[in-house]
Amino acid sequence: MAQSLAWACPATWRAHAEIAGLRRGPVTDIAVDNGAAFADLDERALVDASLAGRPGAFDLIVERHRRAVYHLCYRFVGNHEDASDLSQDVFLRAYRGLRSFRGRSSLATWLYRIGVNVCLNRLSVKTPPIEPMDEQEPVDHGAESASDRMLRAERGARVRLAIAQLPRKQRATLILRMYHELSHQEIADVLGSSVGAVKANFFHALGNLKKLLGDEMP
Repeated sequence: MAQSLAWACPATWRAHAEIAGLRRGPVTDIAVDNGAAFADLDERALVDASLAGRPGAFDLIVERHRRAVYHLCYRFVGNHEDASDLSQDVFLRAYRGLRSFRGRSSLATWLYRIGVNVCLNRLSVKTPPIEPMDEQEPVDHGAESASDRMLRAERGARVRLAIAQLPRKQRATLILRMYHELSHQEIADVLGSSVGAVKANFFHALGNLKKLLGDEMP
C-alpha cells in the first residue's frame, strides 16, 4: 500500500476518528475482524450498520472508497501530502454526517460531493505545488525507454498544471468526467447543479484546456 494511503487502514482510521471525537468506546482489533461480516452488505445496510455503531462497518466504507477519494483529491490539489490530508478530512466529515446520507444517490456520489466541497474550500485559501502522480499509480510500461518515461511525466505535469488553471466548476466537472468517468447526471448530483450546466461546464473546460495545451490535449 502506498504510504500516503496508509492512514486509511482500519486501525489508523479509528485512531483518527477517536482523536476527532467521532467514535465512542475503545479502539480494538475486533473492528478489523468484524469487517468480513459486512462484506456482502449493500450500501444502505452498511451505512445502517455504521450508524448503529457496529465495529468495522465504517472501516469497510473507507476501504472500499479510499482510493477513489484520494485520487479525486489529488486531481484537485496536485500533490500527495495535501491529497492525503484532504482524504482524511473527507472521511471524517462523512463519518460525522453519515445520518444525512439518504440513499438518493450512491455512496460514492455522496463521498465525491463531500470531496469536491473539501477540495474547493482548500483551493480558495491555498494553491499547492503540482507533483508527479506516477509514483502513486505504478504502471507496467514494458519496454518504454527512459526518455519516453520522462516525456510522459512532463506531459502529465503540464496537463495537471493546465487543469489547475480552469475555473472551479469547470475543473470539478472535467475531473469527475475524464478521470472518474461519472455520467453527466452523476456529476450534476455531485455538484448540485443541472445536467445542462454540467454539459456546458464540460464543453467550456475542454475548450479552455485545448487553448492551454494545444496539441497536448489528453
